[in-house]
Amino acid sequence: MLAAFGVLAAGAAIVLIEIPFLRKRSKKEMWTFAVTLAVALALAVAKSVRVPLPNPLDWIAYLYKPFSDIIFRWLS
Repeated sequence: MLAAFGVLAAGAAIVLIEIPFLRKRSKKEMWTFAVTLAVALALAVAKSVRVPLPNPLDWIAYLYKPFSDIIFRWLS
């Protein structure tokens, strides 16, 4: 649990450092930054409390498996 608070503290530090620079730019960039940081912090907190997260490579392999089978059948 302490690790989760550390991740949130690091996220707060990032926000405090970056927001003054982002205010000079467009709101679109600030929203993109906020959403990206929120997703990253959520994943980091989940990882720090040992929540089993799915591996994106498994999803990619699942999507490309039918194409791979077709190509292997075609080449053999």
